[in-house]
Amino acid sequence: MSANSLPEGAAVWHSLEVDKALDLLDSNADSGLTPQEIQQRLQKYGPNELEETAGRSTWEILLDQFKNIMLLMLIGVALISGFLDLMALRAGSLKPGEVPFKDTIAILAIVILNGILGYVQESRAEKALAALKKLTSPLVRVIRDARLVEIAAKELVPGDVMLLEAGMQIAADGRLIEQSNLQVRESALTGEAQSVNKQATLKLPEETDLGDRLNLVFQGTEVIQGRAKVLVTNTGMTTELGKIATMLQSVESEPTPLQQRMTQLGNVLVTGSLILVAIVVVGGVIKDGGFKNIQELLEVSLSMAVAVVPEGLPAVITVTLALGTQRMVRQNALIRKLPAVETLGSVTTICSDKTGTLTQNKMVVQSVSTNNKTFRVTGEGYAPTGDFQLDGQKISLEQSPEISALSVACAVCNDSVLQKEQGEWAILGDPTEGALVTLAGKAGIEKDQWNSKLPRVAEFPFSSERKRMSVISQVEGVATGEASSRGVDPAIANFLQSEPYLMFTKGSPELTLARSTQIHLGNHSAPLTEEQRQKILAENDQMASKGLRVLGFAYKPLAQIPPEGSDETSEQGLVWLGLVGMLDAPRPEVRAAVQECRDAGIRPVMITGDHQLTARAIATDLGIAQEGDRLLTGQELQRMTDQELEQNVDLVSIYARVSPEHKLRIVQALQRRGRFVAMTGDGVNDAPALKQADIGIAMGITGTDVSKEASDMVLLDDNFATIVSATKEGRVVYTNIRRFIKYILGSNIGEVLTIAAAPLIGLGGVPLTPLQILWMNLVTDGLPALALAVEPPEPDVMQRPPFSPRESIFARGLGSYMIRIGIIFAIITIALMWWAYQHTHAPGYQGNRDAWKTMVFTTLCIAQMGHAIAIRSNNRLTIEMNPFSNIFVLAAVVVTTILQLMLIYVPPLRDFFGTHYLTLEELGVCIGFSALMFVWIEAEKIFLRIMGKKAV
Repeated sequence: MSANSLPEGAAVWHSLEVDKALDLLDSNADSGLTPQEIQQRLQKYGPNELEETAGRSTWEILLDQFKNIMLLMLIGVALISGFLDLMALRAGSLKPGEVPFKDTIAILAIVILNGILGYVQESRAEKALAALKKLTSPLVRVIRDARLVEIAAKELVPGDVMLLEAGMQIAADGRLIEQSNLQVRESALTGEAQSVNKQATLKLPEETDLGDRLNLVFQGTEVIQGRAKVLVTNTGMTTELGKIATMLQSVESEPTPLQQRMTQLGNVLVTGSLILVAIVVVGGVIKDGGFKNIQELLEVSLSMAVAVVPEGLPAVITVTLALGTQRMVRQNALIRKLPAVETLGSVTTICSDKTGTLTQNKMVVQSVSTNNKTFRVTGEGYAPTGDFQLDGQKISLEQSPEISALSVACAVCNDSVLQKEQGEWAILGDPTEGALVTLAGKAGIEKDQWNSKLPRVAEFPFSSERKRMSVISQVEGVATGEASSRGVDPAIANFLQSEPYLMFTKGSPELTLARSTQIHLGNHSAPLTEEQRQKILAENDQMASKGLRVLGFAYKPLAQIPPEGSDETSEQGLVWLGLVGMLDAPRPEVRAAVQECRDAGIRPVMITGDHQLTARAIATDLGIAQEGDRLLTGQELQRMTDQELEQNVDLVSIYARVSPEHKLRIVQALQRRGRFVAMTGDGVNDAPALKQADIGIAMGITGTDVSKEASDMVLLDDNFATIVSATKEGRVVYTNIRRFIKYILGSNIGEVLTIAAAPLIGLGGVPLTPLQILWMNLVTDGLPALALAVEPPEPDVMQRPPFSPRESIFARGLGSYMIRIGIIFAIITIALMWWAYQHTHAPGYQGNRDAWKTMVFTTLCIAQMGHAIAIRSNNRLTIEMNPFSNIFVLAAVVVTTILQLMLIYVPPLRDFFGTHYLTLEELGVCIGFSALMFVWIEAEKIFLRIMGKKAV
């Protein structure tokens, strides 16, 4: 078969015999490919590399920042302002001491700063593909033209014969030709931590899940032990890793709710501003009967355009989100993408892994069955402390010596080590074996002591075919010629007569029981009856139905060490000890977190690769699902169309035996139903689902670099409760963003209306220059807004459903509040402006006749201070609140007021900002009018309280 007719799919290789696979790829297990065949296949399939699609360049990201409609309007204002200054400069009409182009420079500086701020947030390149590429091996050993050679991994082609050994990273997908004790860690690809025993001779059904394809190896996985010869079947983007890269690059990032709302806000503000400008210009032209005052009308228009844009808002939002990330880090949630802070507050569904997130990722023995009695075992994690309970009552080990006998088997037939590190009990080795060592410790059986009492002299290791392991130990007391009653520990004294060796066996309960002919009862053994056998199998089924992983234990006295490879004959005639049932126990804090989710209107969903019985047991225990709730398995999901999945996705709270690639379909189905989804993941092939989710959450402890780079948030403690805490923080951030948007835009509307009113009521000149408006928007609005951003959460923040991520920024009365307060601002300021104009133009006035403009400027600024104090709560009066619960608001009000007074009374600042000296009487009038703003907002709260309504 030529290279041009090679099979394109990877789905069939595990269902083929080795010879058939070699034939399809026209390769030879002993000699490999010829140089000519290699060249042809390189041309057809290309190098064995992951290809990256072109993304936006740095310049494109930077230029995109200046496509924002508000920044475009400011750029237009800056250019027109510069043009007017240039005309005045040429005509020599500048006032003495006036600096030309200062408005233009200030506005452009704001534009550039906002552009840079947006660029810094957005320019973090997606590094998920780069992390994916790190999983590929640089060099590989192959057989080519009957010679063993070492080549660069990118030169591999389908049909190559690749050699593997322990410690190697696999460079391409392949079909095993032959193998010897090959174990491969596939956790990066499948998410399963345990290594997989591979077998070349298997021929599997086509529908076999990826994690169960025991005759294949995959790119990016690691050889733990053994060696193998592999036929390369897929390279580059056709490997399983390549498919993940394709999915990763096909997922398009959607704008976050906050970004969508800010775009909407900009469109509304700019449209409203342009309409007002048109009204003022057209009204002015009609009033003047021509264009004789067009320059003055243009200056008014420029001031209005600057006033409507909240120049400080992007910076305030960025700082608010950054402060939110700091608070979240203290709660073990690391935010990688800043807008994700607020996005968390909109989450309606949390899809969580089971292992390590909902559970402790520590196997803990829950139940022990010996001598027809089932004991409950208490204790947390790997700590060797706990009780054995029968019918709810604690029992002593003297009452049930079978427990001590079973515990000796747990400790001796075991390769893991229990140790204490920095005050925490931890396991070196397999978690299942760790649970058994801990169980033995609870029974007072210490593994180290028993290793010396029963030193291991031989073993029959575990294999996936045998589903059991056996350890042969020498009985020290007997070996030295001492009587068993004197030299052997009482826990095993009844195991022996005169035999010098003991074999302990553990494994599949059914298979271990089938090889047992006797049963250990109390202090003796007796023949195993068929009735006892059926009771043990029934107890095994009962434990398994609760989601427990069950192991069976037995022993056998031996007169001599059995020869290697004699496991089939040696592991017969065993004495049955009992059953041990264990579970990856739920984290104790997760139950409360799940309940908090439900109270907050958030639906938790469990997605796991584990068995459906285990998944249901954990989900029911934690409150994620109720008895009888629907469970969907990976195979059922595989048979569903996207439409069928979408119809069922709101009804399913547990997904079991699900491979990580199914997660992408689950996320997309939920999103099509209008849900806002947070998804957890840790494996490489979780990355597309993490990127697709509205909030992708990677595991900080067990997660791969690829999953972390594709995520929005990393859980530093891999804990579900941390997600709930982060969601609460997201809600607080969004509430505070709405609070300071109300604060900022209410005053902006007041500024616009005041500026527009000046020419229409016949006052000469523009009351505020663009520079003064920038000062208000950046300083007198910005500093208190930052202080409002750290306002503590309302008590009921997690007692209500999430607000729709698609709601308008003006929803729930915010728009009407801004217009209402803006109009009140304008009425107060216009009344002050009329009085001030008459006051400064009265006969005999000693000051500068333009001082009325400074009074308008000062009134607007100080009125905002009262607004900041009053807006801290929507419903409580200021006198009802602790003024020191947010000390930053008080500090911002004091500092901003002092800065405003410096613009009036410090000569250099007065000259630069174009203000005029005010007398104490004039300043008092300004403060009096400003206080009316505070009085109005407090009066609104009282009115709403009387009417029984709740404010925005």
